[in-house]
Amino acid sequence: MEILLLDGFIQRFIEWIIHHGGFFFLLLVIFAETGLFVGFFFPGDSLLFASGIFMNELLEKVFNVADAGALPFGLYHIIIIIAVMVASVLGNIVGYWFGYKTGPLLYERKETWLFKRKHLLKAKSFYHKYGKGTIFLAKFLPIIRTFAPIVAGVVKMEKHIFVFYNIVGSVCWVSSMMLGGFFLQNWVEKKFDFSLKDHIEAITIGLILVTTLPVLYKLFFGKHEEYEPTKE
Repeated sequence: MEILLLDGFIQRFIEWIIHHGGFFFLLLVIFAETGLFVGFFFPGDSLLFASGIFMNELLEKVFNVADAGALPFGLYHIIIIIAVMVASVLGNIVGYWFGYKTGPLLYERKETWLFKRKHLLKAKSFYHKYGKGTIFLAKFLPIIRTFAPIVAGVVKMEKHIFVFYNIVGSVCWVSSMMLGGFFLQNWVEKKFDFSLKDHIEAITIGLILVTTLPVLYKLFFGKHEEYEPTKE
């Protein structure tokens, strides 16, 4: 989950990573958040949107381009965005592979008060019914996007279906966040003569509230449906 915000911390943090290998840090965070257990607390949405706002700085660092702000949207921007999409796709594949390999061990595991096989069967039934939408929409939901590919692997979701919706979800998620940040920054700068770069913290808090609170509400207060186990 997103970490506790301290006064000015997010602003300084984003500016630091942008100017100190920010592009590669961005790839690492997106890869980890979309498929590794340890990545669920990373601020993927916020970092993607902020990366769009700071896109010109990324271009200058990665491609050694002088005055990237004077360049129209083009090949360099597209390469950056595609690279992040690839990191998202690969992260999901690693998560799926991990779930696929460890799934049989869970089915054979002895039941305890903490682990109930029926919950695994319910998850499998859920994915049979709603798996496609889950993999796609999970990209836009903090926490869920980390565990969705792992569970998909555990319940043996068909690989070609998983890969297709993984790619589609990654393309839509990354492009909407990064392009949203990039074009909103340009529009605000031209229209109102101020920069969103000076308000990263407020933007981050807004994104956290919009994306995280509905998920937490659903997890803790939403109705939990029962799913019948599917017959093999």
